[in-house]
Amino acid sequence: MADTRPKDDKPLFGRPWIFIRGVPAMKFLPPEGPAEIAFAGRSNVGKSSLINALVGHKGLARTSNTPGRTQELNYFVPDGFSGEADDLPPMALVDMPGYGYAQAPKEQVDAWTKLVFDYLRGRSTLKRVYVLIDSRHGIKKNDDEVLDLLDKAAVSYQLVLTKTDKIKAASVPRLIAETLEKIKKHPAAFPEVLATSSEKGEGLDELRAAIGIAIAR
Repeated sequence: MADTRPKDDKPLFGRPWIFIRGVPAMKFLPPEGPAEIAFAGRSNVGKSSLINALVGHKGLARTSNTPGRTQELNYFVPDGFSGEADDLPPMALVDMPGYGYAQAPKEQVDAWTKLVFDYLRGRSTLKRVYVLIDSRHGIKKNDDEVLDLLDKAAVSYQLVLTKTDKIKAASVPRLIAETLEKIKKHPAAFPEVLATSSEKGEGLDELRAAIGIAIAR
């Protein structure tokens, strides 16, 4: 079995990260082994910005104002690992295709949906999915549909509020409480909601800690 321990003593989020591959179909997935943490969310929810802020690398995940630009499962790992079977990283972050994109052709949306569900249902090393919710809008209908999909796939997931710097600070605790109430009906949802701002760096340490706990299970 390949050694998946870090090659030095730096913490996972205290070292450079790199993009290793985009996965348009299940057959292109990297070898299973390291823990995987995936990020899901509506297009323009701030998913790429959050991943970049999380690892301290502004240009790692591509950001765009064009909905649906992320059309593959994009894999990121700590620098120094290729992701191949004989050089597996200690963990991988997976940027999933954004949903809620009105401009994409239906056939393309269906293909992305199938890829995502097949990945969720069939990836044994997937430890948790972080579902990003824009704090300005809260949980919308297509968010609920994705939560249902995650429940059906029996994948543990946790909600993360993004862009909290765009709303009044006093509104954040109330929004967290409202979100917790809404996810009570979802059996696979982790009963804690994180609030973040990529712009201000708020909530990132809490998210890093949560990921550390998730991959240790």
